[in-house]
Amino acid sequence: MIRLENVTKSYPSRFGRQMVLNDISSAFVKGRNTAIIGGNGAGKSTLMRLLSGAEVPDSGRIFRDGSVSWPLGFKGGLHGSLSGRENLAFIARIYGRNYPELLDFVEDFAEIGKYIKEPVSTYSSGMRARLSFGVSMAIQFDYYLIDEVIAVGDASFRRKCKIVLNERLDKSTVILISHSAQLMKEFCNHGIVLEGGRLLEFPSLNRAIQYYEKTTARSEPAMRGA
Repeated sequence: MIRLENVTKSYPSRFGRQMVLNDISSAFVKGRNTAIIGGNGAGKSTLMRLLSGAEVPDSGRIFRDGSVSWPLGFKGGLHGSLSGRENLAFIARIYGRNYPELLDFVEDFAEIGKYIKEPVSTYSSGMRARLSFGVSMAIQFDYYLIDEVIAVGDASFRRKCKIVLNERLDKSTVILISHSAQLMKEFCNHGIVLEGGRLLEFPSLNRAIQYYEKTTARSEPAMRGA
């Protein structure tokens, strides 16, 4: 389980501190795949970084019982001055994985060819996402944090992403950010909505999507596939 207790997060701005998450409490239970829904700037990516430990809250506590992936889609997951292979070697040491096995899996999965030897800073956003997703799928986490990265690449690559993620979810739990209702329904059975710094929970994913669509119908485009 990942549990949040009275978590608050804000950032400095020229107008003073901007409150992103305001005293939120929730639990992400193993086996309950959750979609995080909200408009632009609602705090979805901030919440993901807090869940992963990439950032810490201003106040409150976060408890993690199990291994948690870095947020897939978050640019801070790879070191730009290192090559793809050097990043993989570092990650293999951190997580106690066999480097040649990790390299073989990721090279085959990511399909970035010779660029695996080049600095990650030279990659396109799509190549970076492919590498990040590949290395994360090579490691069995209890929780996978995914920020729309399944939508990267052509139809064949997206299909491969979905297949391997479904395999991992036999033993793991996903927390997903997406603007695609279809993608949420494919992988998730629970939904929460971030709104005004608060976290709203619903009895089903469909109810969460319906609430979001209703409250944003006038101000934002409809969710894709809803």
